[in-house]
Amino acid sequence: MAEADPQKTFNVHEAKTQLSRLIERAHAGEEIVLAKAGVPYAKLVPIDPPVPARRMPGRFRGLMDLSPEEAVAPCFTDAELDEIENRSIFPPKH
Repeated sequence: MAEADPQKTFNVHEAKTQLSRLIERAHAGEEIVLAKAGVPYAKLVPIDPPVPARRMPGRFRGLMDLSPEEAVAPCFTDAELDEIENRSIFPPKH
């Protein structure tokens, strides 16, 4: 295994040529400082893994306690439904 690079500060040009390697080092827990003209400018650090949301059983309880009329609310007025049902595009079956 290669020995770890003790250098922690990299100028932008050098960092661009070694970006993949620096990302791996940051992922392993190191903090890498990026510099412009030798002046510290930014830091490459590992991110914390996202914390999964905690399940809450029953949080949607009561959400679907609707009557059939409420669940299937009419989208059309009675007059519009009569017009749709009586159109020739829906001829009665014989």
